[in-house]
Amino acid sequence: MVKVLVGLRDWVDARLPIMRAWDTHMGKYYAPKNFNFWYFFGVLSLVVLVNQLITGIWLTMSYTPSAEDAFASVEYIMRDVDYGWIIRYMHSTGASAFFVVVYLHMFRGLLYGSYRQPRELVWIFGMLIYLVLMAEAFMGYVLPWGQMSYWGAQVIVSLFGAIPVVGEDIVQWVRGDYLISGITLNRFFALHVVALPIVLLALVVLHILALHEVGSNNPDGIEIKQNKDENGVPRDGIPFHPYYTVHDLQAVVVFIFIFCAVMFFAPEMGGYFLEYANFEPANALKTPEHIAPVWYFTPYYAMLRAVTIEWFGLSSKFWGFVVMGAAIAILFVLPWLDRSPVKSWRYKGNLTKVALALFVVSFVFLGYLGVKPSDIYVLGIEGKIWSQIMTVIYFLFFLLMPIYTRLEKCKPVPERVVMK
Repeated sequence: MVKVLVGLRDWVDARLPIMRAWDTHMGKYYAPKNFNFWYFFGVLSLVVLVNQLITGIWLTMSYTPSAEDAFASVEYIMRDVDYGWIIRYMHSTGASAFFVVVYLHMFRGLLYGSYRQPRELVWIFGMLIYLVLMAEAFMGYVLPWGQMSYWGAQVIVSLFGAIPVVGEDIVQWVRGDYLISGITLNRFFALHVVALPIVLLALVVLHILALHEVGSNNPDGIEIKQNKDENGVPRDGIPFHPYYTVHDLQAVVVFIFIFCAVMFFAPEMGGYFLEYANFEPANALKTPEHIAPVWYFTPYYAMLRAVTIEWFGLSSKFWGFVVMGAAIAILFVLPWLDRSPVKSWRYKGNLTKVALALFVVSFVFLGYLGVKPSDIYVLGIEGKIWSQIMTVIYFLFFLLMPIYTRLEKCKPVPERVVMK
C-alpha cells in the first residue's frame, strides 16, 4: 500500500511539482526558531477562514436571498435543518473570531515591525485582506435580514450619499434601488458568497507567497537569512515542518476549545456577536432604539460620529466619512512612516512603547464608544468628546511616527536571535 501511494505521489509530482511546493513552503522553509505566542494568530486566521468557507457553503444550501423569505430561511436553518443551528452559530461566531485573530495578528506586526523592509508587500497584501474582510463581513451581516441588518445597511450605504455631486448616484447604484430592498439583499448575497471569497482567497495566497519569498520576521527583528551555514541553511532557523506544524497544533486545539465554548454557551455574546434586534424580521417602518454596527466595525463608526464640523460647505457626515476612510487608508503607508533603525519594540525606545500603548487604548476605547449611544457620559465627559480625543490619538500615532521613531534612543540589536 505504501509503495502504491509513493508511486502515485511520484507520478503526480512528475506532472505537477507538489514536492517542490511542499519543500518551498513547509519542509525546507526555514522559519526563525524564536517564534512566541503572538505568532499563533496567522495560522488561526487560516483555521477560521476554512471554517467560514465550509459553513458558508452549507448555509447557502438552505438560505433564500429574497426580502420576503431571507429571515424565514434563517429561522428554518436554525429550527428544521439537521444541525442547522450549529452550522449557523459556527459561521456567526467565526465571523467575530476572524476579526479577533486578525486584529491580534496585526498587533503582532506592530509589535515586531513585520511591516518593515523587506516585508512592505506582505503588509500591503495583509491590509488588502483586512479591507476585503470588512466588506465580506458587512455583506454577510445584511443577509439574515433582521432589524439590525436592514437598518445597519441603511446607515452604512447612506454614508456614500455625503460625497458631493455623485453621492446619491453611488448610493442608488450600491442599493440597486431607491431604498434598501430585496435587490440590495440579492446583490450583497452574490458578493458575499462568490466575488469577495475569490478575491479573499487570492489575496491570502499572495500574502503567503510574498511572506515565504522574503522570510518570516521574528520578535528580535533579525533577518535570519543573513547568517547561514556552509549548506546555505539559516543558523537561527528551523524547518517549518514538523517543528511549527506541531507547535501551531496546540494553539489550534486551545482555540477550538474556546471557540466551542462561545458557540455552545454564549453565541450572541451579550448582543455583541449577534444583536438581539436581529432576531426580529426587517421592518422599514420601525427603527431600532439604537443602531450600531457589529463590534469589529465600531472603532471606525465612533470616528465617523466624532466629526461634527462643517468645512468648505461640506457636511459633517462627509468629513466623518473621510476620517473613517483615512483611518483605514493610513495603515497602508505604515511601512514608510516608521524611521527607526530597529524593527522590534524590544529594542525601540520608550516613545514608541508609549505611543503604541496609547494607540491600542484609543482603538479599544473607540470600539466601546461605537456600540454605545453618542450621548453617553464616561467619567463625566460626553461620549462624543471622548471619541474626538481618541480619534486624534489614533491619527497622531501614525502622523508623528516619522518624528518619534527617529528621535528616540534604541537598544543595540543582538547579532543572533534571542530565545528568551
